[in-house]
Amino acid sequence: MDTPRRYLPSISSLRALEALDRLGSASAVAEELSLTQSAVSRQLQSLEAQLGVDLIQRDRKRLSLTPIAREYVREIREALNQIAQASLRLHVAPVGGTLNLAILPTFGMRWLMPRLPEFARLHPEITINMSTRLRPFSFATEPFDAAIHFGEPDWPGTDRLLLKLERVLPVCAPSLLPNGAPKSPKDLLRLPLLHIQTRPHAWQEWFKQMGVEQSEPLPGTVHDQFSTISQAAIHGLGVALLPNYLVEQDLATGRLMAAYPDAVETVGAYYLVWPKSKSDDPSLREFRHWLAAQAQPEDALPR
Repeated sequence: MDTPRRYLPSISSLRALEALDRLGSASAVAEELSLTQSAVSRQLQSLEAQLGVDLIQRDRKRLSLTPIAREYVREIREALNQIAQASLRLHVAPVGGTLNLAILPTFGMRWLMPRLPEFARLHPEITINMSTRLRPFSFATEPFDAAIHFGEPDWPGTDRLLLKLERVLPVCAPSLLPNGAPKSPKDLLRLPLLHIQTRPHAWQEWFKQMGVEQSEPLPGTVHDQFSTISQAAIHGLGVALLPNYLVEQDLATGRLMAAYPDAVETVGAYYLVWPKSKSDDPSLREFRHWLAAQAQPEDALPR
C-alpha cells in the first residue's frame, strides 16, 4: 500500500474520535474504551497532530467535534464497523462464513425460524447471527450484513428480495362481539381499536379500502409488537388489525374471531434487504439464493 503513513491513523485514536462523536463526552469515551480521560485526550491530540487538522473544540473541560471532524467520522465509522465484522467472522467461523442478520421479531419467529433448519442442513459451514430490530436503520452504523424489513423498498444504496406480501384482518375476542361480526365495516369505529406502533396508519388504510373515509385520528391504545397487541385482542381489550398468517391458529381455536371477514393487502411487504457493497459476500449470496426459493408470497406459513 502506497498511502503515506500520516493518512493511516491508529485504530485506537479513530475509535476515540468516533466514540466522542457518538457519546458526547470524554468521560463516557474513557468508560467505553476502558481508558483514563487523559489517555483519551492524548489520543485525540495525537490524531490532530498526525493529520494536521483541528478536530476537537475545547471549551474548558468539555470536548466536542469540529464540523470537519463530524464529516470525517461519518466516513470512518463504516470502515471501523467493517474491520470489526471481518475480525468477528475470522474469530467465530474461521472455516466457513458468518452472516449477521437483523430480523423483525414476530416475522422472524413465525416465518424464518421454521425454515432455517433446511438452510443449516444445506450450508453447515455458514453461521447466522440474528438480532431483532423493529425499525429501519443505517447499515453504515449497525453491524449487519442484511435485514428483514417490512415496508416499501426505500433504503438507499441497497438491493432487496421480496419475501412475502401481507394481508391483514381485524380480529377480537368473541366476548367483544357477542352478537357476531357487524354487517358494515363502519361499525368497528364504535369499538376500541388497538394500534401497532410501527404501522400508525394501518387502521386508516383498512377503512379506506373498505370504503369508509376517516380523516380524523383514530383513538385507541398503541402497542410496540405483534405479540403484545395479539394478547390484548385475545383478552378483550379491543379490535386489532393483524396479519392473517399470525392469527390463523387463534381463529381456529376460537380465541379470536374475525371482527369483519375481509382481509386486505397492506401497502408494504416483507423484504430481505442488503447493502449493494455486500452483494458479492459468499455467505450472503448463498443465503439469498436459498431464501429466494422460500419466498412464495401466497403460501401459508408452516405450522
